[in-house]
Amino acid sequence: MFAVVRTGGKQYRVAAGDKIAVEKLAGEAGETIVLGDVLLAGQDGQVVDAKTVSVSAEIIAQAKSEKVIVFKKRRRHNYRRKNGHRQQITLLRIVSVAAA
Repeated sequence: MFAVVRTGGKQYRVAAGDKIAVEKLAGEAGETIVLGDVLLAGQDGQVVDAKTVSVSAEIIAQAKSEKVIVFKKRRRHNYRRKNGHRQQITLLRIVSVAAA
């Protein structure tokens, strides 16, 4: 069974056993959380009512993603700014996708 869940403003297609990296969620490594916003669910090519499906996940780690370099420049004005950013992420292992 698979489900499409929304967290952190993005949508992810998940099934039991999958590992995903999402925007930072509250919790420590080893805790189990329930992803509540299920948009779509299906099994064997059939669509299942998403309201009856629950997705539970285990937090693997709280980490930072890859560094993104922000470089701004205005030609002929001697203006250059270099900045970096590392987004906080949570690594999840999907434990189960089950219809209630």
